[in-house]
Amino acid sequence: MDDMLELRPAVAAEAAEISMLLARAWRENYAEFLGGYRTERLIARYCAVERISAEIGATGAGDGWLGWLIARTEGELAGAGAGGITTVGSGEVYTLCTSPDHKEVGAALIDAVTRQQRERGAAEQWVAVYGPEDPMYPFYAGQGFTPETVPAAATTDEDGGPAVLRLHRAV
Repeated sequence: MDDMLELRPAVAAEAAEISMLLARAWRENYAEFLGGYRTERLIARYCAVERISAEIGATGAGDGWLGWLIARTEGELAGAGAGGITTVGSGEVYTLCTSPDHKEVGAALIDAVTRQQRERGAAEQWVAVYGPEDPMYPFYAGQGFTPETVPAAATTDEDGGPAVLRLHRAV
């Protein structure tokens, strides 16, 4: 890991930068997998600067939202992640992305999100992916996440896209 890695909570002035990183990561990792139209709909819903700014402002409002964490290397935004406590003893990784040039910060980000959740009593952690073919599936599997259930066959959601697969691990 780069000695110049800075991991910390995001501040309001970084909302636009986080938005751009998320949108870029979604386009580069999911446009082919989910289709361009569906990917752009997800970007519009989850990557809006206004939404991220409001989420940064809500940090500390409760355990359900523990806030955005960012990773910087040499001043450049290299990754972002967020999570919260969903039920007593159970954390959720809501999002985690890295710049294509800094994928190595993913493990440090998930560790930081996990520390936040452990400090609030999490003994297990969950994340949702779009099935075993999801571009993030290998990363989460490498971090010890396993499927809640193994799907017997490929499934689709109501929009014809891949269905969500829940992964979990003990923390």
